[in-house]
Amino acid sequence: MRIGNRDFQTSGHTYVMGILNVTPDSFSDGGRWNHMDDALFHAQRMIEEGADILDIGGESTRPGGYTRISDEEEISRVAPVIEALKKRFDTPLSVDTYKSGVASAAIAAGADLINDIWGLKADKKMAEVIAKAKLPSCLMHNRETMDYNNFLEDVVSDLQETLNIAKKAGISKDTIILDPGVGFAKNYEQNLAITNHLEVLDTLGCPVLLGTSRKSMIGLTLDLPSDQREEGTMVTTVWAVQKGCMFVRVHNVQANVRAIKMAEALLKN
Repeated sequence: MRIGNRDFQTSGHTYVMGILNVTPDSFSDGGRWNHMDDALFHAQRMIEEGADILDIGGESTRPGGYTRISDEEEISRVAPVIEALKKRFDTPLSVDTYKSGVASAAIAAGADLINDIWGLKADKKMAEVIAKAKLPSCLMHNRETMDYNNFLEDVVSDLQETLNIAKKAGISKDTIILDPGVGFAKNYEQNLAITNHLEVLDTLGCPVLLGTSRKSMIGLTLDLPSDQREEGTMVTTVWAVQKGCMFVRVHNVQANVRAIKMAEALLKN
C-alpha cells in the first residue's frame, strides 16, 4: 500500500503510527503539543525513534465525552502543523478527523492518509473527499450505542457497512485499513474481546490497525492512570504483531518499535 512517498507491506510486518495530538484536552497528552514548536519537536523525536507515519489530531475524541469543535478551529490546529511537518520531514502524515471539511483542508496541506474514527458514517461527504483525493484511509469501527446482539459478529457487520459506503463512493478497497475501535462504543469486556479476536476481521479482506495505547482497557486491567500504561500498551503491541496487524497507533514510539522488533524476531525463528 502506497502512503505518501512510501510503500508499506500490508502483511508480514507491523508498522508504528505515532500519535501527535495538537489539542488541549486529549485524554493522555492534551495540551502538551498544541504549540507549533512543541509539536515539531515531538514529531522529530517520534521520527528519530522509528515512527513510520505520524497521525495528527486536532479534536479530542476521547471516550467518555469530548467537546466538538468547529471545522474552522480544527483546521486551524492541524493544517499549519501538517504544512510545517511536510517542509521538514519526509515521513508520511495522517490526519485524525471524521469531518470532510477538515479532511479536505488537511489534504490540501499535505496529508497522506485520512484516519476516520466513524468509518465514513459521521459525515456523508467524507467518502467522496477520500475517493476524489485517491488517498488511503484508516476506517474505524464505531456506533452510537452499545446495543449489540452478537458483539463480534456485529463489529464485522458494522465494518462491512463502512466498506460498502467506500465502494459506492469509488474508494479502492486496496487503499483501506480497518481499525476495530478499541475504546469506542464498547465496554471493558468487549474491548478485551475484540483485541483478543482480531482474526474475525480477516473475512473483510483489509489490513488492520490496532489502537490501544494508554486506553481504559489497559487502565482498568492494571488499575493504573493513563501516564502509567506503557507496559500494558506494549503487551497489546506484541499481540498485534502475533495477530498480523499492519499498524499499531501509539504514544510512546521507541518502546513499541523495540517491542515489535523483538516479537517479530521470535516469530521468524
